[in-house]
Amino acid sequence: MKTKKRSFKDFYKYYLLVFTVILLTVIIQSVIQYSLKEQEGYSSLINISGKQRMLSQKVLANFYECRFLEGNYTALKLALDNLYETHIDLQKGNLDIGIEPIADQEVQSLFNELNQHLDYIYSNLNDVDKLKEVSSSELSTEVASFLTLMDAIVNRFQELAEEEIRTLMIIEMELAFATIVIVLLEVFFIVNPVIKKITLQNKKLKEISWYQTHAVTSHIKNIKELQHVLKLERKMEFKEELIGCLMEELDDLEGISKDMVQTLESTTT
Repeated sequence: MKTKKRSFKDFYKYYLLVFTVILLTVIIQSVIQYSLKEQEGYSSLINISGKQRMLSQKVLANFYECRFLEGNYTALKLALDNLYETHIDLQKGNLDIGIEPIADQEVQSLFNELNQHLDYIYSNLNDVDKLKEVSSSELSTEVASFLTLMDAIVNRFQELAEEEIRTLMIIEMELAFATIVIVLLEVFFIVNPVIKKITLQNKKLKEISWYQTHAVTSHIKNIKELQHVLKLERKMEFKEELIGCLMEELDDLEGISKDMVQTLESTTT
């Protein structure tokens, strides 16, 4: 029963070592995957915000073409609608394209300031029949303000992405340090004792091998020789003396056997 308890205790240590390594690997991989997902999200935000700048300039160019040349009113309308809808998605989020709602107060403040400029652009250009009434200089000023604020938003998204990277790098370094510490502790408290135990067991097994090779073999040889002489001896007094020697050999052999059993039992502790 004690042997079973010791065996379970030893296996428990091994299981603990394996489980700890697996757990640390899962945690580190989870952090890495989370980091990649966060960077993908910020990359998408920065990319879409950058496209907003391009769309605002495209809207202005389409306005000039429609106002002073034979422009494409459909292209103006499509670009304007895309600009407005994407602006709403950036603020309120759109999970279909992987955009989360704004959580940063500074970004939200910039969008609040940006809304008035976008509202001016959208309200003045949405009705293509009234394009001639729109002031070109005022529209250019609003688009320029829109571009400036979008630049600020893109820069803020970039700062948030860099802050997230730094935070995750710190977490990964802390996890790496914790992993090293835990592995060292496991080596010190689990692996080293196991190695010492195996070394001790090997030493004891060598002792048992020596007993079997030398002591036991020697006594068995003596017993066989005494047994042979006993068969040949005719005088009773000499037979009794041989029997005494034979019993001594048997007693010595029994003592060696007990020592071997004790050594075997100690190797399992």
